[in-house]
Amino acid sequence: MTTLFIFPGACSFAAHVVIDELELPIDVEAVVLNSPDSPYRSINPLGRVPALRLDDHTLLTENTAILPYLADQRPGTPLFAAAGTVERAQIQSWLGYIATEIHTGAFRSINRPERFTPDEQAFAGIRSKGVQRLADALKPLEARLSSQDYLVGNRFTLADAYLGVFVGWSARAGVLLQDFPALQAFLQRYRARESVVRTLAAEGLS
Repeated sequence: MTTLFIFPGACSFAAHVVIDELELPIDVEAVVLNSPDSPYRSINPLGRVPALRLDDHTLLTENTAILPYLADQRPGTPLFAAAGTVERAQIQSWLGYIATEIHTGAFRSINRPERFTPDEQAFAGIRSKGVQRLADALKPLEARLSSQDYLVGNRFTLADAYLGVFVGWSARAGVLLQDFPALQAFLQRYRARESVVRTLAAEGLS
């Protein structure tokens, strides 16, 4: 059986939503992270989520790979687009932007300042810089969503499933969403979506 490994509320939430959207026969298993002796490391030595273990025990990691793979299990799904199309490239472009500029580029500084220095006195400054970088990285998304409800094709796609995770994180990080009205409206649409409601409940977050 194919299994998606998650941690509740982590970036793996996007893949969990997509599995629900597509009604894929995939088990979802919550794991323990940030523990060097966690049994999960025998499955994914990187110790990160999401990870997707296929029936033959092939392991896929990283949202930018897992989300397109999941969508391709349902050819023609509106969550993605056909190979060779501009829309497919646009969706992949936004996935890359969110992964690099939002997740790694901003939230790594906010959530993991110890990765940049062992000096605990510097942590506050690193976090503050991360919040600034997050606000800057959200601006192109705000501009995009000011004229349409979703990032590509004016329909809910993989890019939106991924973005919703980090817009939700942003408020907790100290970014004032009232400065981003389009993203605030997007988050309301996202959290009202049936697949998101179900996934929040399944992960014990509702």
